[in-house]
Amino acid sequence: MDLHDIREEYSKKELSEQECDASPIVQFEQWLGEAMKAAVNEPTAVNVATVRVDGRPSNRMVLLKEVNPKGFVFFTNYQSQKGRAIEANPFAAMTFFWPELERQVRIEGRVEKLSDKDSDEYFDSRPYTSRIGAWASEQSSVLESKALLVAKAAAVSVKHPFHVPRPPHWGGYLVIPDAVEFWQGRPSRLHDRIRYRLENNVWIKERLSP
Repeated sequence: MDLHDIREEYSKKELSEQECDASPIVQFEQWLGEAMKAAVNEPTAVNVATVRVDGRPSNRMVLLKEVNPKGFVFFTNYQSQKGRAIEANPFAAMTFFWPELERQVRIEGRVEKLSDKDSDEYFDSRPYTSRIGAWASEQSSVLESKALLVAKAAAVSVKHPFHVPRPPHWGGYLVIPDAVEFWQGRPSRLHDRIRYRLENNVWIKERLSP
């Protein structure tokens, strides 16, 4: 299989420092809104990279569940591989890729756990079967068989036929950014890259070489 000649020429839009909002959060919300309006496939899907105790990086796709003035929120099992990595190294990098718009957003920052109250509120909004799954799955651990997982889920549903409380090992994380980059594909690989970096609590905008 020869991959050398697989390439796309990007030319849909441009991006300048002047048109970017002073706040990277506001700019992200604008781009996310455009991605949703354009019916991008899974617009809230984001790659989250963490660093384990042994110094090796790992990444995976999760779904963004909230963006607010403080940062970006996702939920997971605290005992999963990413949860253990965040416990050891409370920093993460996130990447959104919207190929239909020829756009990418990269985010780096510190990670904090959400409050129990905020995690409870989101957990209670999830479908019943998803709440059951959060109890049944020991995320990232070796599973002897699929049948065992199904049996654990059934046992949880018997124990909690109506209201499923949030497991103590499951909840939200807030990524508080100190760097955000907006990437717009351009012809001849002369892409537009506008980076925001936090300096003395002030966001600085700058253009990066492609």
